[in-house]
Amino acid sequence: MPWATNPLFKPASARSATDVEAAPSAAAAEPIAGAEAEAAPTDDANSSRSTRQEITDQVVEYEFKEPTTKFTAHQIFYIFILDGIGAMIVSGGINFAIAYAMYATQDVVTRPIRLFMFPNTLAGDSAVTVIIQCLITWHIELFLVNRDLRKGGVHSIGFIPEPKGRFMRWFMFLDRPEQTHAVRSFVHWLSFLRSQIIRALLIAVAFFPLIWGPSIGFLVLSGRWEGDDWYYDRVWAPQIFKLIQGGVLGLLTTPPMVIFWLTRCGWALKNNEEHYGEQ
Repeated sequence: MPWATNPLFKPASARSATDVEAAPSAAAAEPIAGAEAEAAPTDDANSSRSTRQEITDQVVEYEFKEPTTKFTAHQIFYIFILDGIGAMIVSGGINFAIAYAMYATQDVVTRPIRLFMFPNTLAGDSAVTVIIQCLITWHIELFLVNRDLRKGGVHSIGFIPEPKGRFMRWFMFLDRPEQTHAVRSFVHWLSFLRSQIIRALLIAVAFFPLIWGPSIGFLVLSGRWEGDDWYYDRVWAPQIFKLIQGGVLGLLTTPPMVIFWLTRCGWALKNNEEHYGEQ
């Protein structure tokens, strides 16, 4: 996600407040002959003041804090409690509500709830949940974490070294091709969303065996074998299953996503990048 070309944010420089404060001092320190100073056009002075004001406005908009050299107590709270436990509670609750709406009103005689067989397959429901929840969580954290970073609500991570492998550098938005489309254009939005969706799907693939496999084991234990498949009542097995799966998925996937953006921002600040991550 680019600093200056992220379509979610207004274009602005990532210069620090120190640079802005130093600019007027440096300008005042330059030796200017008395005659030349008197002859300087008024337009140049106005232009200089306008430029300084623009830079100051940009710094007010972006209040990034310095990257940390180790995990701080606030970062741990932000990553694992606020986002991790928070995501577990919210995701579990939402999945429970969806499962209740989906299964509690089913006619199990004509549309039985089974593990593998359609129309109501809990194994298929479990697989779709992993993919959809990873996509939604990634985009929520994309917005929330970067909003907190630019407003100074949390420090970025500065102690994790940049990866050297080609895939990880691509995944972490380190090898970014030149941008050829206009900022906030339709093509820009498509490129931005595509780059985020691809990474969210890769995270879903990575976590799929960790979530889907144990989910099937849990459903086998809680179901009734009736000759061709495991069967379930309308309540409460499907709802409790979705509650647990959604909560565990939120707890496991959200902290790595938060660390992703905190780390990427730390590299960008340390390297004084104008852009970070759009491919």
